[in-house]
Amino acid sequence: MKQPHAGDDAPGEERPGLVAGLAGIARNTFGLFVSRIELAALELGEVRDNLARLLFIGALGIVAILFALGCWTALLVVLAWESMGWKILLVVAIVYTLLAIGILRRARSYLVQDRLAMPATLAELRKDRDALM
Repeated sequence: MKQPHAGDDAPGEERPGLVAGLAGIARNTFGLFVSRIELAALELGEVRDNLARLLFIGALGIVAILFALGCWTALLVVLAWESMGWKILLVVAIVYTLLAIGILRRARSYLVQDRLAMPATLAELRKDRDALM
């Protein structure tokens, strides 16, 4: 009968070998990778849904704005034609040009702010990279 020595594990317990340790590390790494993929997929789904809502609401808003602008422009031209003549068309064109420039600048500021990014996923991936290096 074998007598336990000091430093040996408890009876019935085996020490994991190198292969078992590497398998555990691989299993944990794979689990980490899967959880990051799930987080990215979840955030990507949220971004997609928000973008679809934004595009739909934006399209409806654009249609309504175009009808309103057309009606108001026609009314303004009809009312001011007698006193200003063709100059009213120039005034309307300048106003619309300035409005378009303002809207495009606002849209560009949204893109610069990077509102469609996935901050939680990118932060977790940075943490993982820093932990591995």
